[in-house]
Amino acid sequence: MTATQTIRVMLVEDHRLVRAGLRMLIESRPDMIVVGEAADSAHALEIATREHPDIILLDLDLGPERGLDLLSALKSAAPPVRIVILTGVRQIEEHRQALGHGAVGLVLKEQAPEVLLKAIEKVHDGEVWIERTMLASMITGMASGSAKPVNVEAGRIAMLTEREREVSALVGQGLKNKQIGERLSITETTVGHHLTSIFDKLGVESRLELVIFAHRHGLSK
Repeated sequence: MTATQTIRVMLVEDHRLVRAGLRMLIESRPDMIVVGEAADSAHALEIATREHPDIILLDLDLGPERGLDLLSALKSAAPPVRIVILTGVRQIEEHRQALGHGAVGLVLKEQAPEVLLKAIEKVHDGEVWIERTMLASMITGMASGSAKPVNVEAGRIAMLTEREREVSALVGQGLKNKQIGERLSITETTVGHHLTSIFDKLGVESRLELVIFAHRHGLSK
């Protein structure tokens, strides 16, 4: 791999031993490198601003601080960084908030090391990463009453054009923009324009929010 192809990863985790293990795991891959480590928000923002990593692995529990409170600031400090949440707890509402603040991946610490490496790869390639059981739990939680009223969302869905519904369905199935373009015989740029319109009409802020919305309302079928 050349330097331009190397995935540059930053770690935000308050346990030194965990950071050391993550560094060893990530740097066991020839195409990945850890460019910085932080245990608190001040240090994390300093490193992110200086290093501009491709991926930030962010623990939601930073001792006295919350990773959730840091998420938006990290995105502003190092655009267009992509943030993957590392978590040891199954707090669906907190996960949903993290996605709403711009995270594009969620990995449970109990999962195998290979899962984290795969998540880094996929997120770096522009995809979202969330384990299926976690996605199912989030959709169930949204349906139980934490989301906006269905009649409001039904009105938003009605504003979608036929093509936008097709794009939404393919995003819900996990396809990337290039794959969607090939499936619909349109350019990748056109797919991007459709997604901008879809985000605006549905009131979602990220690709992962669209995936959840599409599954919840049957748009991915």
